[in-house]
Amino acid sequence: MPVTESQPQTLGFQTEVKQLLQLMIHSLYSNKEIFLRELVSNAADAADKLRFESLVRPELLEGAGELRIRVDYDAAARTVSIEDNGIGMSREEAVAHLGTIAKSGTADFLAHLSGDQKKDAHLIGQFGVGFYSAFIVADQVDVYSRRAGLPASEGVHWSSRGEGEFNVATIERAERGTRIVLHLKDGEEGYADAWRLRGIIKKYSDHIALPVELRKEAEGEDAGAEAQWEAVNRASALWTRPRGEVKDAEYQEFYKHLAHDHADPLAWSHNKVEGKLEYTSLLYVPGRAPYDLYHRDAAKGLKLYVQRVFIMDQAEQFLPLYLRFIKGVVDSGDLSLNVSREILQAGPVIDSMKAALTRRSLDMLEKLAKDKPQDYAAFWKQFGQVLKEGPAEDYGNREKIAGLLRFASTHGTDGAQDVALADYIARLREGQDKLYYLTGESHAQIKDSPHLEVFRKKGIEVLLMTDRIDEWLMGYLTEFDGKSFVDIARGDLDLGALDSAEEKQAQEQAAQEKQALVERIKQALGEEVAEVRVSQRLTDSPAILAIGRDDLGLQMRQILEVSGQKLPEAKPVFEFNPAHPLIGRLDAEADAGRFGELARVLFDQAALAAGDTLKDPAGYVRRLNKLLLELAGG
Repeated sequence: MPVTESQPQTLGFQTEVKQLLQLMIHSLYSNKEIFLRELVSNAADAADKLRFESLVRPELLEGAGELRIRVDYDAAARTVSIEDNGIGMSREEAVAHLGTIAKSGTADFLAHLSGDQKKDAHLIGQFGVGFYSAFIVADQVDVYSRRAGLPASEGVHWSSRGEGEFNVATIERAERGTRIVLHLKDGEEGYADAWRLRGIIKKYSDHIALPVELRKEAEGEDAGAEAQWEAVNRASALWTRPRGEVKDAEYQEFYKHLAHDHADPLAWSHNKVEGKLEYTSLLYVPGRAPYDLYHRDAAKGLKLYVQRVFIMDQAEQFLPLYLRFIKGVVDSGDLSLNVSREILQAGPVIDSMKAALTRRSLDMLEKLAKDKPQDYAAFWKQFGQVLKEGPAEDYGNREKIAGLLRFASTHGTDGAQDVALADYIARLREGQDKLYYLTGESHAQIKDSPHLEVFRKKGIEVLLMTDRIDEWLMGYLTEFDGKSFVDIARGDLDLGALDSAEEKQAQEQAAQEKQALVERIKQALGEEVAEVRVSQRLTDSPAILAIGRDDLGLQMRQILEVSGQKLPEAKPVFEFNPAHPLIGRLDAEADAGRFGELARVLFDQAALAAGDTLKDPAGYVRRLNKLLLELAGG
């Protein structure tokens, strides 16, 4: 305990911390014992950071290099304490780290809170609550700390009851590191028990790579002797143990420690590489996406160790950005202990490790898709759009990534992204050498698109792509398994061998017979269209708008508009169905003005069917009302 203490200073918590504390204090969270997992995990991180800093400044070890974590309890005082001799905190760091949350995505997390304790309680584990989990079981928390390298007179005592403010004072503290004392709430006294604490440590922290010690209960004449401690966990890094010796439950608990996630991972891959390069990797596929998955400053990357010495938490250089959801550890024997972020930027060792870890991650996803399709479906729902960034970023693995993608289709479950490209290819029609797809704003908007009419008639499957990223993706994913992709709304449709000789002859004849109508429509629509032609796509609808072969589609135009970029000029192609009664009525119209009105109505209807917005909606309504009045005899 401190010898002397300055006058405490009272400070207020950051608003986000206040909200989190209220959730903790009033929580109905069923798995309350995770508070010990979180605090032991933080203590282990503090030891890792001391190891790393002491590589350059060995004096920080202060002559005591044996790092450990100690868990103590006092049933009479109703307290549990967790103490480490790691890096510790200065007064400024205690105020910054314990009074604010700098975590990206905090606002998103808090936005999900409903105010209903039962509904909100399950969110606790999802966020990675760390230190604040102490308030799940404690009504007061005291923290005593001193940063390694500072004099004993610059220790700090931080204290709070979680009621919107905390006290901080300067104290005398001989030992470096941090001691956290939890004053247990009424009803939580059971945690101040050796047997219970031992069980929790074994359950959640057996993988921690340094000793987690619990005080032995003194007996008989030794009652007044110095406290004795015994290690409760294995105290060996889990990833360094042979795979055959590690149980599934241990892998799962290590993931929860690593990712600060309360849910089990969907899959993991543990691998030791020996030979030209030597390193060990343990990679995980999470079961749910973090709130900050799409934040630029979100934490990503693997936890890097060199020769079992912790180097950094988020080493981004070992996996490409589209695999940023992968969690894990890489422990290298081929990097120097003074490795820096600059050294990690490039080099043959880093490049080779990145390529291998990327392949292993993709292999892990392939295995998950093959062996546990339901789990893969859950993965796809959480991370599918991120994986779609892959073909653009990683050309070398483009085919492998494409095999992992899932899409909705005209032959799949309504709206569900559950069709793999391999499944699509297995269902190709005889003579089909192209992979057909259609992009749009929503499944509801494109599932009945006129562009699909000829494909439905012939029983040809079409992939339906409605994610905002899809059109951009297909700009990089041009083929799969040797077969080219074709956007059915783009250019002049040619079904090749899927059209019979008779059908092709009929199409050519219709185009010749309607050439005069083509010219009349083109004159009526003027600068609105790039071209007018007889459609090969339509069987039921009178007209559609096709995209020019090199023009941007609706999705890409919307992305550019949102980002404030200038849109390149592009005009659609107007296609009409020569067999439709409305086209027959249009062809028979002799009055030029009325012909123009009818042509404009068909053009606007085709734009709406394509999901586009009308340039002149009032004009469309006026023309449509005029036609309705004429039909009604008005």
